[in-house]
Amino acid sequence: MSDAASNLKDTNMTEDDVIAFLKDNPEFLKNNLEELIPARKRPKKGAVADFQSYVIERLKSDKEEVIGISKDIVETSRANMNNQKRVHDAVLRLLESTRFDDFIHTITMDLASVLNVDIAVFLVEANGNDIPHISTSGVRVIPSGTVDKWMDGKNVLLQDNISGIEPIYGGGAALVKSQILLRVDISMDTPPAILAFGSRDPNMFAPGQATDQINFLARVIERCFRNWLSLPI
Repeated sequence: MSDAASNLKDTNMTEDDVIAFLKDNPEFLKNNLEELIPARKRPKKGAVADFQSYVIERLKSDKEEVIGISKDIVETSRANMNNQKRVHDAVLRLLESTRFDDFIHTITMDLASVLNVDIAVFLVEANGNDIPHISTSGVRVIPSGTVDKWMDGKNVLLQDNISGIEPIYGGGAALVKSQILLRVDISMDTPPAILAFGSRDPNMFAPGQATDQINFLARVIERCFRNWLSLPI
């Protein structure tokens, strides 16, 4: 290798430095063409180096990569639109409730179908079986301090590849393989609560997923509770 070529090993060189080098050494590519072709594509000694075919192959590979990325973006966008529609449908279903019992039924029964999950549960902290301001079937009771313990300071908790928790899902715990837990703070006059969605798909919910839409649903539920029970913020 020439002294000029050896200078390319300088780790501080920029793209402009390389371009300037090639302009100052026009014979470099001609003399070192084979070195620029991957070992598996290098011609046998004495054969002509077909650099053009390598470039074409690279272009095809880059095109396939771009197509793959584009498909991923389209699929992700489609999934986000579907999730957004489900959340909007869930909000409309909640607002259509004409009685408080219907509202609770919508949360604990209808939302699972609307959101395409296997089970939905609403849990409220209480001492014993006394739930302040809420006395209706379909609401599970958990001991005081449980929400902070489970949520660990988070408003949303996404978990994949899990075993369902019996205190949350009762007899349906064995079905749950992934879940999302949403903290619900109805009012200063009520204990904290959790809205839990469980799925038999171990990868339906996973850490890192976007939660803005499901968070919006939780905030709507908080406001609906306050309206039904005439509670302050």
